[in-house]
Amino acid sequence: MSVNNFIRAFLWPFLFFSTAAYADLPPEKLTVEKMAPADPHRLYLTDLNLNSVIDGRVHILDGKDFKYLGLVSTGLFGVTALSKDSSKLYVATTYYTKRNRGDRFDQFETYDTSTLELKSELIIPPKHAQALPYKGTIISSAGDKYVFIQNATPASSVTVIDTQLNKVMSDISTPGCWIILPTSTNEERFSTLCGDGTVLTVTLDGNGKEKSKKRSKKIFDAEKDPVFVQAEAIKDTYYLISYLGQVYEVNVAGDKAELTDHWLLITKEDNTEDWRPGGYQISAIDKVSRKLFVAMHDGGKDGSHKTPAKEIWAYDIDAKKRVDRADGHNSIALALTKNTEPHLYIYDGFGAKFHKYATSPSLQKTSESEPVGAFAGLVELH
Repeated sequence: MSVNNFIRAFLWPFLFFSTAAYADLPPEKLTVEKMAPADPHRLYLTDLNLNSVIDGRVHILDGKDFKYLGLVSTGLFGVTALSKDSSKLYVATTYYTKRNRGDRFDQFETYDTSTLELKSELIIPPKHAQALPYKGTIISSAGDKYVFIQNATPASSVTVIDTQLNKVMSDISTPGCWIILPTSTNEERFSTLCGDGTVLTVTLDGNGKEKSKKRSKKIFDAEKDPVFVQAEAIKDTYYLISYLGQVYEVNVAGDKAELTDHWLLITKEDNTEDWRPGGYQISAIDKVSRKLFVAMHDGGKDGSHKTPAKEIWAYDIDAKKRVDRADGHNSIALALTKNTEPHLYIYDGFGAKFHKYATSPSLQKTSESEPVGAFAGLVELH
């Protein structure tokens, strides 16, 4: 019997009844599972995805048990930030009309963190900084009236977006300055770090346009001991940390930034092992206990400022004294929950996983995750 005759005689009836059976099945309805309400342990991990940078993403996990909750696509070199109340995720990113080539267009996107649904999108000037996702490359004003986006062409400027109007209000030139440090109370003001060691403060006119720019006195020596752009704040005081372990307390409340204090992380005894800060998100602050947590590595030298942490050091800000230290697990990013007696999450740059620490009464590791992400430079908590 030929193959064709075999199919007709023996297989055709089975194929007929199988097709008829499937035809009776109701169409499948695609649904999206609702996320559990967020708590302070929900993690947002911004991942450049260096193996395929046109396909960046934010991984969302439950930090209590590290259950994977969802993902938001962020395009090419997308930079991200949570709104002040964590109800929204802001993204500034780049796309090309033919995916990896063609005409470039940049977008500002807003996602609802309760559903991860895209709520709005806006075409912005095609020059957002295609940079590592440092905190301050995109960030909102004190009450989320505005979102500020760092640009680089390579000339530095800041795009100002009105979140209520979903509209670009202005593009403010900030030559020689980088990263955005908003105030905690004034919607119309932000500062930025400059290459000459000063801090430039920009004040808006209420309509999102430039009203004034004022430059501080020289605060740090950018040639001998530059500062990391990743800065944490209590109210309007930012704690800038230098490559050699100096802390500069800079108040940005007024129309001109002011240095209010200056102290050292590293003692003479520490210097014998050449300890230095390092990583991509090097510090976190507990605003209640006024503790500063810093990622540190030994054997520091010129160029080691992105070295993963060997230890995490904790400081009493008021006493300007180290009060604790713990295994750093090769951390390149660290962040604290925003509740009373917070937990510290550190992201292991070698193992691509989280390590979770209790911070009270001392730093104690409590758990760790499975690997997640390819290359992550920013961790935020709800």
